[in-house]
Amino acid sequence: MRIGELSRRSGVPVPTIKYYVREGLLPAGQLTSPNQASYDAGHERRLRLIRALLDVGGLSLSAIGDVLEAVDDPEQPVHKVLGAAAEGVTPTDEEETGPELEEAREEVAELLERRGWHVEEESTAGESLAGVLVALRRAGHGGFTELLDVYADAAEPVARADLDYVARRVAREDLVESVVVGTVLGEAMFGALRRLAHVDASARLYEEPGTGDEGVADAGEPGGEGVADAGEGAPGGAEDASGGGSAASGAPEPGARV
Repeated sequence: MRIGELSRRSGVPVPTIKYYVREGLLPAGQLTSPNQASYDAGHERRLRLIRALLDVGGLSLSAIGDVLEAVDDPEQPVHKVLGAAAEGVTPTDEEETGPELEEAREEVAELLERRGWHVEEESTAGESLAGVLVALRRAGHGGFTELLDVYADAAEPVARADLDYVARRVAREDLVESVVVGTVLGEAMFGALRRLAHVDASARLYEEPGTGDEGVADAGEPGGEGVADAGEGAPGGAEDASGGGSAASGAPEPGARV
């Protein structure tokens, strides 16, 4: 296909496609004449991946280049390729320093050892977690860290489900794209579900019978309808919680579609 058709099929403007070629992110097309080049489905797939990394993952063009280099290296195991993509889309607070951060890093290392997780201590996600622990303590809620293993228990089956979804992909680029989208939007989905569960748990824990709220009955009330106790019944009375959330996009290159 000509570059114009590639642009129409991918939704990426022609000047941006040319920019990606100049930057080495997109392979050049096959020359059919001195001023014409031909592109194929592989170029379209690569453009889709670049846009996912840029628009959804919020990666810089330099970081995108690193991920694409891993994708293009046939010697790199798929695990390493997926790791490069996941590392690139995990935010970190590079301004955090000092003894508080070192203490938090030790806690993260202990967590990884305790859980038997095969993760390097200095991983981007580990650094991100350490930054969260520091922020919790500075906010006066250091006790919240006691829930680390509770959160880890919840994270493990979600991670397995994510990778089950990823495993359905065949092409290496499709694998990376699914990791990027799943990491960013999957976290937004998980966060929305957590907020919905908060509303339900709050209603079960704090709503008292006789307040006029329908659907919540005393656990010992004969024939009571709605929620009998914290472990039975369908969630009721939960307010809608938005799952919205968007990843910050990297600085657009000249001619890039925003």
